[in-house]
Amino acid sequence: MDQEQKVRENKLRRMAARQGYKLHKSRRRDPLATDFETYRLARGAAVTRPLTLDEVEQRLTHRN
Repeated sequence: MDQEQKVRENKLRRMAARQGYKLHKSRRRDPLATDFETYRLARGAAVTRPLTLDEVEQRLTHRN
């Protein structure tokens, strides 16, 4: 992971926390796994489907 992506991930992690979510990164190390390099937003027991970093940003910035 390059530094720029890590900075973006940390920014989204803080943004998620301000909105009451926790951002979890998939721990999969197998590039062929369907959830490799994906993220999930969690609030209580509710958890989203696997999301890319772009999808996480979209959800956090374009809320209804």
